[in-house]
Amino acid sequence: MLEPEHDTALDKRRLFRPSATSLNWVISIGFMSLGYAIYLRYLVIEQTQIGLACDAGLRTWLCMSRTVASALFEHQVFGWISLGAAVLTLIRPLLPLFTIGLAASAFGIVLHNAALSGLAAALLIMCFARPVVDQG
Repeated sequence: MLEPEHDTALDKRRLFRPSATSLNWVISIGFMSLGYAIYLRYLVIEQTQIGLACDAGLRTWLCMSRTVASALFEHQVFGWISLGAAVLTLIRPLLPLFTIGLAASAFGIVLHNAALSGLAAALLIMCFARPVVDQG
């Protein structure tokens, strides 16, 4: 029986696999982004009392966060940032870009930018099958 030929260049490619320490930081940042997005949506943006107080002229950090988050998700900024970072990470896998894409995807999915952010999350998953370009 003949053995299949293996390309030695393909065997030596490293896939995008962050170290355990790096992955712990990425997971922590992802969960913090998801938690803050949930907090903003359900306890700040969708609360009627906070909306009325902010519209009446209350000048607090909470009202400023509400205004900025509302403006960003109305223009789908979270979705576009997550999609851009995911495409760049798919082209050249880098951990900082992956982390930015993950955090923006978490914000986008929670804050009504689910179409673009969902596509970005799928691309981020595909990044784990991409080989890493050596910087040497």
